Amino acid sequence: MTAILVQAAASRRLDEIYRFTRTQWGEAQADRYIQELFDSFSEIPTHAKLSRPIPAEFGVSGCFYCFRKHIVYWKRLRDGNIGIVTILHERMHQIERFGEDFTT
Repeated sequence: MTAILVQAAASRRLDEIYRFTRTQWGEAQADRYIQELFDSFSEIPTHAKLSRPIPAEFGVSGCFYCFRKHIVYWKRLRDGNIGIVTILHERMHQIERFGEDFTT
């Protein structure tokens, strides 16, 4: 079975998403949104969540998919598991933020 591993940058982004959502819409909504994000991660190995390759200008290999207002970036790890690299809001400057998160 393929494991889904949330890497450090993605973990920080999840914390940011949770705090923002909780502040804006309350704890119950924040809990629900984060749970739904994690549920979407589990759809990656079965291809139930349609992903596309990361564009060449990012300079890394991996895939991404949209989840509501966020973009989830992931890659297949050497051991065959899946690493969630980062999660960025659609309004964030993707290349700049992605580069920061992918290298940490």
